[in-house]
Amino acid sequence: MPVESRVPGPDGVHGLELELEGAVETSSRGRGAVLTGGALLAVAVVLTALNLRPAITSVGPLLDEARDSLGASATWAGLLTTVPGLCFAAAGLAAPWLARRAGMSAAVAVALGVLACGLVLRVLDGPLVVLGGTLVATAGIAFANVLVPVVVKESFPARIGLMTGVYTAALQGGGALGSSLSPPLDNALGGWRPALASWAGLAVLALVVWLVASRGGKPRAVDPEQAGKPARSLLRSPLAWVVTVFFGLQAFLAYVVMGWLPQVLMDAGVSRGDAGLLLGLLSLIAVPISLVVPPIAARSGSQSGWIVGLGLFGLAGLAGLLFAPSASPLLWTVLLGLGMSVFSLALTTIALRARTGQDTAQLSGMAQGFGYLLAAVGPFLFGMLHDLTGGWSVPFVMLIVVLVLQMVAGAIAGRPRFV
Repeated sequence: MPVESRVPGPDGVHGLELELEGAVETSSRGRGAVLTGGALLAVAVVLTALNLRPAITSVGPLLDEARDSLGASATWAGLLTTVPGLCFAAAGLAAPWLARRAGMSAAVAVALGVLACGLVLRVLDGPLVVLGGTLVATAGIAFANVLVPVVVKESFPARIGLMTGVYTAALQGGGALGSSLSPPLDNALGGWRPALASWAGLAVLALVVWLVASRGGKPRAVDPEQAGKPARSLLRSPLAWVVTVFFGLQAFLAYVVMGWLPQVLMDAGVSRGDAGLLLGLLSLIAVPISLVVPPIAARSGSQSGWIVGLGLFGLAGLAGLLFAPSASPLLWTVLLGLGMSVFSLALTTIALRARTGQDTAQLSGMAQGFGYLLAAVGPFLFGMLHDLTGGWSVPFVMLIVVLVLQMVAGAIAGRPRFV
């Protein structure tokens, strides 16, 4: 099987792909769930991908303003940035059910609608409503994270590599837009509430285009043989747990950085607008790395060297932010962005450590389900440590320890073995 066909979707959250394909097969007979690829559907996929990060990355640059307005603590802020990870962990269980009940196309539309509603809801009242609305919005993102990569694979079978690259670039670009445009929107619209709510417009646009594209296409049935035999459990595989720890630790670091880096930079003297731009740059750095490094690493006998090498860049960035945050924020951000680009190798490792598509699906589901639960602890713990110590040194020491453990687990997971 070619490596490309085995690599999970670019967001790494369709570990139950085989179950979803079963849902596609069932619904395509009567509901037109998966459509033959076309230009309009490609546009709909790109617009959907653009929505899968701004709801998260737009919060960081405005977090201190929201906290002051609501009278909330840093622990509350950590909880706010923990919600996405919890939703992503649960999505693997709920998304296949939704796809079976509604059909793939309708399920994606529901996800976009839920996202838009949550983005508006979370700015209507106090701290609890903000948390609730964020939960709703990220639930929509979580569903789309799982469903859209399957649509890409099934609707563009002759252009999987191209569409996966475009999807990945759009996803990362959406994250950059969320962090870099939120401060200007805050100034232009008169506050953090309308600035955050404005991202619902992008979700509505994606929903409209998606509905038109899915209505205009023709359903394409999925080969029943793709479902294969029931997959074996990997819970007793030591290698599967190493891959899971590797995935979870890199996600732990990423969630902390997305939620807290702007505040750290602003405390170091960086303006709100520049802090947002730097977070956007951090997201953009991953685009070329994600497109270039994984294919090269996949052709190597081992991916361990690549994983450790990128981790060293991340260590340098964290050390700079710990010891001299105001000396060169741009350099520290670039180094940290290079380190966090290991996300793409985490996805590649999941595919390469499994022999069959069934095992790939099982390993992906296990790594993402447990991994995102581990990641969800990160922002909350980072904020709590900041509250307890009154500074950033102890939280950053924790991140350095996490990154070292990630490099160790990644070096083991990158060896050419199979679960």
